[in-house]
Amino acid sequence: MKCCTLAFGVVAVCLLSWDALASAAEVEEGLLVVLPGQIRLTGPEARHGLLAVRRDRGSSVIASLRSGLVWRSDNEAVARIDQGTVIPTGNGSTRIVVEVDGATAEATVTVDKFEDAHQWSFRNHVQSVLSKTGCNSGACHGAAAGKNGFKLSLRGYDPEHDFFSITHQARGRRVSPGDPGRSLILTKPTGAIPHKGGLRFTEDSYEYRVVSEWIAQGLPGPSEADSRITRLEVLPPASRLKAGTELAMIVVAHFQDGHSEDVTRWAKYTASDLTVCSVDDLGRVKVNGSGEGAIVAWYLAQNATATVTVPYVQPVSPDLFNNSERANFIDDDVIDKLHALNMPPSPRSDDSEFLRRAYLDTIGVLPTVDEVRAFLSDPEPGKRSRVIEELLSRPEYVDYWAYQWSDLLLLTGNRLRPEALKAYYKWIRERVEQNTPWDQFARAIILSQGSTFENGAANFYALHQDPQDMVETTSMAFLGMSIQCAHCHDHPNEKWTNDDYYGMVSLFARVRGKGWGGDFRSGDGNRTIFLADQGEVLQPRTSRPQPPKPLDGSPISFDEPGDRREYLADWLTAADNPYFAKAIVNRIWANFFGRGLVDAVDDLRLTNPASNARLLDHLANDLVRNHYDLKMIIRRILESEAYQRSHAVLQENAADVRFQAHSQPRRLKAEVLLDAISQVTGVPTSFKDLPKGTRAMQLPDASVASYFLDAFGRPERVLTCTCERSDEPSMTQVLHLLNGKTIQEKLESTEGRVAQILESSLSNDKIVETVYLAALSRYPTNLERQELVQAFADAGAQERRAVVEDLFWSVLTSKEFLFQH
Repeated sequence: MKCCTLAFGVVAVCLLSWDALASAAEVEEGLLVVLPGQIRLTGPEARHGLLAVRRDRGSSVIASLRSGLVWRSDNEAVARIDQGTVIPTGNGSTRIVVEVDGATAEATVTVDKFEDAHQWSFRNHVQSVLSKTGCNSGACHGAAAGKNGFKLSLRGYDPEHDFFSITHQARGRRVSPGDPGRSLILTKPTGAIPHKGGLRFTEDSYEYRVVSEWIAQGLPGPSEADSRITRLEVLPPASRLKAGTELAMIVVAHFQDGHSEDVTRWAKYTASDLTVCSVDDLGRVKVNGSGEGAIVAWYLAQNATATVTVPYVQPVSPDLFNNSERANFIDDDVIDKLHALNMPPSPRSDDSEFLRRAYLDTIGVLPTVDEVRAFLSDPEPGKRSRVIEELLSRPEYVDYWAYQWSDLLLLTGNRLRPEALKAYYKWIRERVEQNTPWDQFARAIILSQGSTFENGAANFYALHQDPQDMVETTSMAFLGMSIQCAHCHDHPNEKWTNDDYYGMVSLFARVRGKGWGGDFRSGDGNRTIFLADQGEVLQPRTSRPQPPKPLDGSPISFDEPGDRREYLADWLTAADNPYFAKAIVNRIWANFFGRGLVDAVDDLRLTNPASNARLLDHLANDLVRNHYDLKMIIRRILESEAYQRSHAVLQENAADVRFQAHSQPRRLKAEVLLDAISQVTGVPTSFKDLPKGTRAMQLPDASVASYFLDAFGRPERVLTCTCERSDEPSMTQVLHLLNGKTIQEKLESTEGRVAQILESSLSNDKIVETVYLAALSRYPTNLERQELVQAFADAGAQERRAVVEDLFWSVLTSKEFLFQH
């Protein structure tokens, strides 16, 4: 079958369910399906590709058929079929039928307005040629300064500017209406005259035809009457394939006036994981290996994705998945995903592993020796649930999560004066302690005003005094997405346009502040946030303000009375906002699993799909149903078998890093690690100007001096981005653990656990046991116990302290201690 040999035209595809988009006949290898099942071609230039595929009963395509196909049209006076491409021949309706191996499937085709003359659109057709061939890319004429005096908007986000550049700049010499073939916009990309960009298309190509005929038609420019694209669709949306196979795709653009066009030829494609699958310029997918990846299609500033699942080839009984323990909906979705990948889950963690993991992930401290002993000796089956409830009510829970939200909201003494910082941190702590619903938390931040000393939340605007900064931080913190790219041009990886960006900016345009002078180092740092009665931010591209509008909300009038931010807060926290709830549950999931369902957590976008989209939807919906109660989501995660799974890998799931087949070991965060070292040694870390015993996780200010925290990757809190925090290993970390002051001084202290052990009457066996329980939340194995007790026996009385210190040091620098697992 020849795929993707398509021309521009007006093609309408019925917006029906997945099943309605395909007509199928059952065959032995699955259902024979034609995609799409119904199309409408409007005008003589309309074209539409069809795919013959096999589909399983779960609606995933399992094979793309390319040979042995026999296509026919029931009425060639209406439409004919040429190697999978439907071409109109007259008004009316007909069936297109494909036959393979004795089975048939069909699609319905309707043709209208065949007699109408076709008109190329600069906005939708010519711009598509320029984008597909790379003429308006950042490496060519779409660069900020253009190339050789010719500048186009990046990926065609500004059609009016591009039309003017092509038709009027350089004295109009780039186009020749009287003789289109002499136009520079055709002679250069075809190589007829020298072109630094090389050959972009040939004279016999469809690209040449679109541009040349548009010139011959009188150079019609972009118009407000042009139908605008509203969404993009990729068929098939889900595939379950074998390694080494290939799959053709069709991309359909849907427009405001209801018509659709097959734009497979003109879309640009990327693959999210090349180890799973790759894609060529015509949308043909090649499967490279097992796992799950996404194909992203881009066309006219819109993106769409299709999921490609490639099960692992290994003998795993379906009963293993059917009989897996499930505590709640999280496990249902995780097990279903693992089943689709044919990847078995690891068994449940033992009590020691669970206890240490739950403490560190939920409250950021290790369980004490007594807590470990009590838990491990408790025979009751419900003891894990009881520990979860205890953790959620501990004061350390407030410390830990107040610190997380302080990272998110950028609390640092490098940008806020002490009293303002204290007020902001106090405000956050109180909300965590009260378990304030997340929608109320966000709403209070967005609508804050008044003195930054009296209303801690108002420091959000003290930190972000420019409306653009307010927009970008709000989007990152509460929507989990960066819209910064749309500051200059339409976002290349999302649907957000430059107009969308400045619509959001207009919502903050009247936020003002007085006092402080904008320099945190001068004055007392008290800034008063208030709203002005007037004032707008001009959009640089148009030199006009953009009507105030949340990203995909409706605009409001410039004269709308009241606080524009109220409208933003309503949109942001609305139950049907598809981003707000997902952003926060994804952040919480990352805290407990080491990575988000969408990774990174501040990169939620269509072109970065979740590893388990259904689970992300269920978590977000559950949060909304339960009135944005974050403790409830944390409880759900802690109770799930997915969270309680062992870190020990099976041969069949060793490759997993995304799908929760087993727990993923990860290094402790800098603050948690320092607190753990202090807790095990019994010697608190001292921080300048703070009370003795203050833990790193209780620091309100990320600028508090600490060589250890800096070396182990704490964030500076300058950007709302998880990229600020680093868990990358370094030689500095290794050397500091080996001979740095942090561990050595604590072991040598006369007041710490080492000194207490030496002064006690503990046997050598109990000393070893105590250190293991304190640091690793488990008893030593028989071999560990035997060898370490022997080390004590071999040492003389004068060497006893050195042996104890060495025992602590060896445990505190072990991978088992340094990592969460």
